[in-house]
Amino acid sequence: MYYPYFRGKQFDLLTIRECAGLMANAGFTPIVEPVKEGLNGLKRAIEAVNLAGGELVLIINPANGEHTDDPAALAAFMQNELNGHRNIHPGILLREGMEVADIIAFCNNYADRPITLIHSGFTEARALADQLERLELQVRHVFVGDNRLYRRHFKGEQRVLIRDGFEKRANRKHPEYERFSDLHVTFEEEGMTGFGDFLIVGDDYSETGGPAYSVAIHLTCIDPSKDDEMFIHHFKSIRYDTPADPAGKFAEALEKLSVEVNSQHTNIRRTRAVEEFLDLRANGHFPGLGYAKKLSMNHHIETLAAFFQEKA
Repeated sequence: MYYPYFRGKQFDLLTIRECAGLMANAGFTPIVEPVKEGLNGLKRAIEAVNLAGGELVLIINPANGEHTDDPAALAAFMQNELNGHRNIHPGILLREGMEVADIIAFCNNYADRPITLIHSGFTEARALADQLERLELQVRHVFVGDNRLYRRHFKGEQRVLIRDGFEKRANRKHPEYERFSDLHVTFEEEGMTGFGDFLIVGDDYSETGGPAYSVAIHLTCIDPSKDDEMFIHHFKSIRYDTPADPAGKFAEALEKLSVEVNSQHTNIRRTRAVEEFLDLRANGHFPGLGYAKKLSMNHHIETLAAFFQEKA
């Protein structure tokens, strides 16, 4: 149903570990694009998914990060250490310029297990669909973007649509509140069997975030008065002139978060992540911006899991 797309940074993988049980119970399947050469964090995330009885899609040809020039280590990891893990599905990014023959060769390498094809810039949909039709494979198609003419070549298959609901901009330029997505309520009308997003991080990849002139905490919420559309709050620090005092700016953002969460009419769900934000405010503790982003990702997953549980 829900396929959150993660880059395999430290706190992305921590979110998967901490939410593994929740995602497994909700039927969510994380997609991971590994971006770090070391695989220890990835292995721990996969262990958590295994213990929870969940599923995960592992991309073995990342477009970003430290494996882009030589993804052989990921292919070996999938073939060897994960060979017996039927719940860990090999995924391949289909990008512009790739050859249909290479994609079919990949599929044949993993013909004994479910395969996920992530369509992200590839253009030869008709030729690929014709070739796949001749093979007896379990294939799931994940589409990044809204090209309906492209998607129609894979009708009748498992199809997942991913949209990026997070607009990347300087923190101080975020509005206080804006629309995030309606795909969690409309994906079936789009002819999809599932949907996904890039959580509160967005699709644009960067190795580091750079100096934080403004600190922002991003929390999603679902508004029942707006046909259950999802929105996002950007709780921003008051100061943004220099990158100094990130702890103090985090406290400023936390104060705004606390006011909204404790408001009588808020739509923000009191998730475990939100409770931890409130504990950080009460204790005057600054855990670092990466940890704060992890809490926001946790909250996003908790919010969607609760939404589908209530709709069941």
